[in-house]
Amino acid sequence: MTGWTRRELGIGAAALGSALGPARARARPRVVVIGGGIGGATAAKYLAAGDALDVTLVEPKPRYATCVFSNLYLAGLWSLESLTHGYGTLARRYGVAVVEDAAAAIDPGIRRVRLTGGASLTYDRLVVAPGIAFRFGEIDGYDEAATESMPHAWSAGAQTRLLRARLEAMEDGGVLVIVAPPEPSRCPPGPYERASLAAYYFKQFKPRSKIIILDAKDSFYQQEVFREGWDRHYPGMIEWLPARSTGGVTAVDVPAGLVRTAQGTVRADIANVIPRQTAGALAHAAGLVDAGGWCPVDPETFESRLRPGIHVVGDAARAGDMPKSAFCANAQAKACACAILTALTGARPSRPHLLGTFYTFLAGNDAMGDAAVFTPADGTIRLSGAFLTGTGEQSETRRRNARAAVGWYDAFTRDVFG
Repeated sequence: MTGWTRRELGIGAAALGSALGPARARARPRVVVIGGGIGGATAAKYLAAGDALDVTLVEPKPRYATCVFSNLYLAGLWSLESLTHGYGTLARRYGVAVVEDAAAAIDPGIRRVRLTGGASLTYDRLVVAPGIAFRFGEIDGYDEAATESMPHAWSAGAQTRLLRARLEAMEDGGVLVIVAPPEPSRCPPGPYERASLAAYYFKQFKPRSKIIILDAKDSFYQQEVFREGWDRHYPGMIEWLPARSTGGVTAVDVPAGLVRTAQGTVRADIANVIPRQTAGALAHAAGLVDAGGWCPVDPETFESRLRPGIHVVGDAARAGDMPKSAFCANAQAKACACAILTALTGARPSRPHLLGTFYTFLAGNDAMGDAAVFTPADGTIRLSGAFLTGTGEQSETRRRNARAAVGWYDAFTRDVFG
């Protein structure tokens, strides 16, 4: 950000307000952002950057661990600390008021958010980035308590540490079972990257081990590239079983370490069960969710189609062809911030640029580098262009992708968290 900071302008602004009197000294429009993940943090930063709005970010945790690259942590290649970020720069450099609390309820009628600590925040516009929740109970025996024995690790932090500890403790020759969820879900290539990087770890330290993927789907993103990579790096170690061959996972027996499908039972030394997902609980409570479990939004402003004045970004949004990924959440948040600035300050409107860049690892030095362009059209968001990794690429190309991914992550998280 260039020019004078909010602190440097504070005295002059106060004096000008006193001179103009109450009518002209009205406070700047207030925007509250709920959720400090990728979408929420990006929205808060870009809303505050122009110094035209008072922006408050509500997030109960002081630091946020990215799901992006968390599979590298599971493989022992990155630390969890290197994936963890705070909100200090958003507060110091951009003037975002960070409130360490959670939203208990939203009252759209009076434009007020009540916090669990008892305080309330009023707003002119509200941005909600609630992330995902899990539909526990669809797999018999798999409830929230079961995640302590069969971790999903689909929200980075304690669950990721637990799964990593299980991988380290498993004896050579053990079996890791990954239950891949139905779509739509957070990070579509994530379960298959996880299988790849778990195999990378096993190949070095537990080479007799196996990985079985029990999928709720009959195909998955970049399937041929993954299968080619598995044959090259880990022949015979990873077995993928589509829903058509198993009938899907129906139940788990947590004490016995069993995963049951319609066609049989698989014994797991480690079961990584990733259940079906839906929009976060706050979105449901606030009436932002449709019958499909996600939040329908305007494709250009990300304003809720169900609750005017509330915008939804990130994994909870029903955003057409855009996958539920960190980079897409970042792009949505920028478009949303631009739309809010236009509406509240009269800034010149601009058409959103919805871009996605994705790095997906098959091994420590083998990564896909995919990119996509999305365009609002016909009331939704369409994929309008893409560059995808293909089969048969040279090893050096994949090594370059793996090196580039490190710089990409650094630049990306700096863009989000300042």
